[in-house]
Amino acid sequence: MRISRADLHSRAHLLPILRFEDQQITSFAGGASYGLRTVVFVLLLHILLGFRRLRDIAYYEDDPLIKRILGLRKLPDVSTISRSLRTLDPRSYQKIRSLSNELVLQRLRDLALTRWTVDFDGSVLWSTSRNTEGTAKGFNKAKKGARSYYPFFATIAQTAQVFDLLHRPGNVHDSNSARPFITKQFQTLRREFPRATLEARLDSAHFNEDALFWMDEEKIEFTVSVPFERFAELKEFIENRERWRRIDETWSFFKISWKPKAWEEPLRFVFYRQKSRIARKGPIQLDLFLPVQFEYTYKVVVTNKSDHARTVLTFHNGRGSQEGVFGELKSQMQMDYIPTRRLLGNQIFTIAAVLAHNLNHELQMRARRPNRGTTRKRAARWIFEKAETLRRNIIRRAGRFTRPRGKLTLTLNPNPAVQSELLALLKNLS
Repeated sequence: MRISRADLHSRAHLLPILRFEDQQITSFAGGASYGLRTVVFVLLLHILLGFRRLRDIAYYEDDPLIKRILGLRKLPDVSTISRSLRTLDPRSYQKIRSLSNELVLQRLRDLALTRWTVDFDGSVLWSTSRNTEGTAKGFNKAKKGARSYYPFFATIAQTAQVFDLLHRPGNVHDSNSARPFITKQFQTLRREFPRATLEARLDSAHFNEDALFWMDEEKIEFTVSVPFERFAELKEFIENRERWRRIDETWSFFKISWKPKAWEEPLRFVFYRQKSRIARKGPIQLDLFLPVQFEYTYKVVVTNKSDHARTVLTFHNGRGSQEGVFGELKSQMQMDYIPTRRLLGNQIFTIAAVLAHNLNHELQMRARRPNRGTTRKRAARWIFEKAETLRRNIIRRAGRFTRPRGKLTLTLNPNPAVQSELLALLKNLS
């Protein structure tokens, strides 16, 4: 029997009055017409609550607060969500992707900084099914032969949020379709912040003459890792170099203006040398003096920045913070979960995970002042708590609905820490 829309949706969306008092309660007891908006909201809340598999919805489908937040009398079951994900079209996905992008832009407008740093890189999402649409076998040390997706991400360093993503199969090179994607991100930021300094950090897969000179012409400051294997001249420069300028006890450098033979104009190349101990193998005689031995590792960075080599190195190494964003997305927001065999359904789930991550950071940015200003590494201005911490301390709290004098009230146990933080969060959200 088909359920009517009136039987599904509720007009009540406002949060109840909060009350804290002693209660004997426990936190451990115990097909309809849903539009795209409802399905996406269910996925978003599902991820924020910390659930992974779609069938885990059964563990909270009777929760009155969840239904009230979603404005529903009945939550969709697993088959309904799966069916909805299978019937989505590319336009629906692009709308959600645009919404995610706009929410991050709104945060950047509110901050109104004079400098924005964008990190670009890809991250592998494995598939558990050989028949998953849009996946392909790519290079993978951890799971050889596994089919996967390999989306390309643009993240804002100052807020540790995903600005946009490009969904791709797992067999593409990191630079595949990256140039127009990178161009689009900076065109959007330039349009929104015409006076701000824009910065880019990329790995060696994006060492490309057209891309580098386009960023230079657009006044976008960049650092890009240089692939040694493509240019024998770089090795010769290092081997023939006698004088390295010291940065600290570990790092030293030299810089040159250089271009590959096929290029028309030179750029600034900075060569870095890092000294590290050589790990000894085999047994060691404790009574025998063994001199400490060192070896050098090298890397080259191309840049249009005019800063000192120490500053360029610190800035470029700061792009490692993007790996932290990927780790949070996969461990806390289930981004590596592949829920369906259809490409669009999996794209929707991925963008829902990105939305959940960005909203988690947005909540914390609204509730707290920045912990730091602009650093050389372009570290995020806030020290963000993991989503699991917020779930444990705030979200997973038992409560009881009552209606004293006709006013809907949610009563929680009087825990001072929970009361203080929850009321502070609600105050900043109002």
